[in-house]
Amino acid sequence: QVQLVESGGGLVQPGGSLRLSCAASGNVDSINTMAWFRQAPGKQREAAASITSAGSTNYADSVKGRFTISRDNAKNTVYLQMNSLKPEDTAVYSCYVYWARGRYTYNSWGQGTQVTVSS
Repeated sequence: QVQLVESGGGLVQPGGSLRLSCAASGNVDSINTMAWFRQAPGKQREAAASITSAGSTNYADSVKGRFTISRDNAKNTVYLQMNSLKPEDTAVYSCYVYWARGRYTYNSWGQGTQVTVSS
């Protein structure tokens, strides 16, 4: 099993920045894709950004140019740097990890952290 511990959410004014962190721990052989999903009230969950173990990244159109995803493979940690935040970025942000042990692969989710962008 993998445990995911998220941190960094909070309240920020429009135009401000926040940095989310998600540390994975547990009995794993490898971690492939790490990602951040978000879900705003009344909306479907969407993938905000993802990164593979090789460092290949992908972003939702709505966050391109403002958000940057990165990871520290030695620490099994993924980060989301969010700049130029807008009120529409308000959501619960959840960390996602695709990992393997032996010949099996698994998906794990963090508990979520609230990001609120408001003046």
